[in-house]
Amino acid sequence: MARDSISNSVIRRLPRYHRFLGELEANGYIRISSRELSEKMGLTASQIRQDFNCFGEFGQQGYGYNVSDLRREIGNILGLDKHTPMILIGAGNIGKAIASHLDFRSKGFVLTGAFDVNPEIIGKPVGEINVSDISELESFCAENKPVSAILCVPTSVAPAMTEKLISCGIKAFWNFTHYDIRIEHKNILVENVHLGDSLTTLSYGLNRIDEEGER
Repeated sequence: MARDSISNSVIRRLPRYHRFLGELEANGYIRISSRELSEKMGLTASQIRQDFNCFGEFGQQGYGYNVSDLRREIGNILGLDKHTPMILIGAGNIGKAIASHLDFRSKGFVLTGAFDVNPEIIGKPVGEINVSDISELESFCAENKPVSAILCVPTSVAPAMTEKLISCGIKAFWNFTHYDIRIEHKNILVENVHLGDSLTTLSYGLNRIDEEGER
């Protein structure tokens, strides 16, 4: 199957497979069947087999899947061995937390730079790097060639900052703003993170429980 024909829902399940197989590997599992994996993950065995078949034949009839091999193959599909250079724009509370606590290399990236406009933040460390003045962004990108960016700036400045980053060679955004980058830049990769949306989805679930309890 051509990679560009694979549904987004399948792609979004891959990180969960990779994470879960890592837990199984850490617990000493050598092999596992699609049925066993389905029981542990809350998916159907048919769904799991269909997902994996989108990328090739990973299992063996009567044997199942080798946990380590399958995890490695999924990691390769996700590009976790690439260590793509990434920069952080906005080293405030959210940006600092991301840079300090996320293991970028295990996710396929390496954080090479962080930038802000706040003089109280500039020069201070976030994770393993120091925050630079945003005025140094263009020269840094010209020298280091990052292709992805974490955007943690106010929504009001996000459009202009996005334009600047794209002109500097950025092709992919992990976007924590409320600015919809894809409206103006359809060929740019964007993964939007709306923490408030996630929380309101939880609120919806609780509200449904309350409503059903009243019936």
